[in-house]
Amino acid sequence: MMEFDPCVQYLQQARQRHLANLCRYLEFPSVSSLAVHASDLEACAQHTADLLRDASLDDVIIHRHAGPPIVTASWRQAGVDKPTVLIYGHYDVQPVDPLELWHHPPFEPHVANDRVYARGATDDKGQILMHIHAAEAILKTNGTLPVNVIFLIEGEEEIGSPHLDAFLQANQELLRADLAIISDSSMWGEGMPAITTSLRGLVRLEMTLTGPQCDLHSGSFGGAIANPLEILARLLAAVKSPEGRIQIPGFYDGVQECPDAMRAELLALPFAPESFLSGVGVTESWCETGYSILESIWHRPTFEINGMWGGFIGPGSKTVLPSKAHAKVSMRLVPEQSPDDIVEKTMAFLRSLAPPTVQLEIHRPKGGSPGIRFADNLPSFQAAKRALSESFQHPTYLVGEGGTIPIVAKMKELFGIDTLLLGFGLADSRPHSPNENQHLPTFFTGTEGLVRLLHYLSE
Repeated sequence: MMEFDPCVQYLQQARQRHLANLCRYLEFPSVSSLAVHASDLEACAQHTADLLRDASLDDVIIHRHAGPPIVTASWRQAGVDKPTVLIYGHYDVQPVDPLELWHHPPFEPHVANDRVYARGATDDKGQILMHIHAAEAILKTNGTLPVNVIFLIEGEEEIGSPHLDAFLQANQELLRADLAIISDSSMWGEGMPAITTSLRGLVRLEMTLTGPQCDLHSGSFGGAIANPLEILARLLAAVKSPEGRIQIPGFYDGVQECPDAMRAELLALPFAPESFLSGVGVTESWCETGYSILESIWHRPTFEINGMWGGFIGPGSKTVLPSKAHAKVSMRLVPEQSPDDIVEKTMAFLRSLAPPTVQLEIHRPKGGSPGIRFADNLPSFQAAKRALSESFQHPTYLVGEGGTIPIVAKMKELFGIDTLLLGFGLADSRPHSPNENQHLPTFFTGTEGLVRLLHYLSE
């Protein structure tokens, strides 16, 4: 373990400076979904490049294209006999609404209770900065990295990375690697590291039902003209059975049941359903019959209504029969499902149920990704388990993730490489919510773990 001592000492001595780095990074209101923040995204990309240069990385480039800038950097002096690791992250953040629920301004980082509170603290500025600090520590103490490293940090992940595919396609030689690492997820708990071995995919649809040409008086026309909101509610309610099974024909084609060994692994995790439910303010789960909570959120596909509106929704009363009704839905997919196939089957199902009294329009927004699953015995996973377990002095769990990181499937497709998903968020880090935060002991200890990881990947 002596080889890590200089790097660990460096990181311990640099903690105040690294905390200042984090706070400064979090001051940029780099909200990719709002056009008013275009200049902030540009400034944040510039600052990201400065952080990479300060860490002694080479070939720092700000790539300007149709979207916010993409920043790359590399260090390739470890030799051709050493692996090349591609480290991905993003500097853009979610909007801050509702602003009134923040305890402090979201772009004025506030340090309290061993945490930094600000938008982007965990998702994903804090986590990508840990990788930059790990590379810095090794380069400043050893003068060389044990593996070749490429950084890829983009600015539109929070809006689905609409321009990233084209960038990856056009820069395959620049980005070619043997392994990818992403830290944009969570640990199992405080002091309990985890590696994510599966992600669900995602596909989204938007729909509009149109009935009469304008809103109508519900007294004069109600009972004679179809109400688009009622028809929409009927269509969406028909998607699931009372047991939670999705009724779209062919939706489960090819979907595999969890093997007994995987179910045993889920049962062995220190998971407390009561705490999980109380943490979000509910008392009972709503799972597909026959499946546990963890199995449901990690290894089963879903259909969710994300938004539904129409007619009059202001204060007071306005008795109208609305002209239009709208909904946004999303489906989380498992690796055996094709996003394109699921979209076709879902559209066909909804259209088959729509009566001739309304017109149904369905639109598929850009983006989406298939699910992906990695074998948990890969050498890189074993290196990560060793590195994290040593740093946190706690066994590393192998877990699933119900969310989606589209670049993981894309890198498998383009480069044929696996991805290590090492998250350092906690259950109360509140990404996408008011009072997002980064737990500082995790931030510092996790960075030490990443130092160990780069060494172990070279063996």
